[in-house]
Amino acid sequence: MTAHDYDNQLLESVSVRRRRLRDALLFGAQRQRRSLDERLGKVFAGVVVAAIVCAGCVGWSFVENRVIGKSPYGASVPSSGHGTGVGAR
Repeated sequence: MTAHDYDNQLLESVSVRRRRLRDALLFGAQRQRRSLDERLGKVFAGVVVAAIVCAGCVGWSFVENRVIGKSPYGASVPSSGHGTGVGAR
């Protein structure tokens, strides 16, 4: 074994030890819970992104209907108070 291989092995073992100590400090003895927490975080982030996208779509639809001047129910907004539509006499 050369000195270079020994140095690489020593550096790798030190990095592994540091990672294990960091994980033990952060998560304690609950190693199973660590992966569950990571998955729950990803699910929560996905739900937040989906909610933001939905809110953006609803907002865009509202603004688009306001700019065009159409009712969201299909009938256009009357320009004057004297209409001949349903309910007018």
